[in-house]
Amino acid sequence: MSEMRLVMVGAAGRMGRMLIKAVAESGGCRLVGAIEREGSTALGQDAGSLAGLPPLGVSVTDDPLPIFAKADGVLDFTSPAGTVAFAALAAQARIVHVIGTTGLAEEDFTKLEAAARHARIVQSGNMSLGVNLLAGLVRKVAATLGEDFDIEVLEMHHRMKVDAPSGTALLLGEAAAEGRKISLKDRSVRSRDGHTGARVPGDIGFATLRGGSVVGEHSVIFAGQGERLELGHRAEDRGIFARGAVRAALWGFDKKPGYYTMADVLGLNDL
Repeated sequence: MSEMRLVMVGAAGRMGRMLIKAVAESGGCRLVGAIEREGSTALGQDAGSLAGLPPLGVSVTDDPLPIFAKADGVLDFTSPAGTVAFAALAAQARIVHVIGTTGLAEEDFTKLEAAARHARIVQSGNMSLGVNLLAGLVRKVAATLGEDFDIEVLEMHHRMKVDAPSGTALLLGEAAAEGRKISLKDRSVRSRDGHTGARVPGDIGFATLRGGSVVGEHSVIFAGQGERLELGHRAEDRGIFARGAVRAALWGFDKKPGYYTMADVLGLNDL
């Protein structure tokens, strides 16, 4: 198999720089393009220098179309609007589109699924290998324990995070709902304030904390009568997300067009 040619979008952002570094340090792939928004101060800079590496000979540009045309895949941790636009380009180019963007709305997912008719979309609310294994365990535990066990998802992130609950919390909530064979949309409780009444059996609750520089902490609590089971994950380095994204891209290199998740990448769908 030849080296996979990868494009970075949002190259000047914190995750973009980490992704550039992860690609440079990984085997089987190389960086062929780096995209930033129009007017960015990073335009024209070498992507390697931007990421604190030796120059890679790849200049940052704001014109994605010719870059996508010569690539095999794109790594995308940008914004919902940006991701939808990049998915359309990935579909035109028929390449792999790895999406770690959070805050996606229902209409965004509809557009991504349409793009997956021609692109190989790999999307996850969290690209960490550990978090996706945790999601598989949550699915299994939720399927095993009945509604006598209440499910609560607790997450904490740094003060600058703009969406809540986090994409990872929703990923874990979806896993719990799949295990219970219920719709998370119909059974999730996102906030509690005032006189809320007793907890409704079968609901999946979410609690959100924000502060400091926390990279990401997630717990799924199964609370029964007289006992409580907690499954959790703590991210200590954002590099785990970048490395997971590169692994997802390499996995998707020879796959057919379609919509995939990290559970497909890691072979966790049977867990």
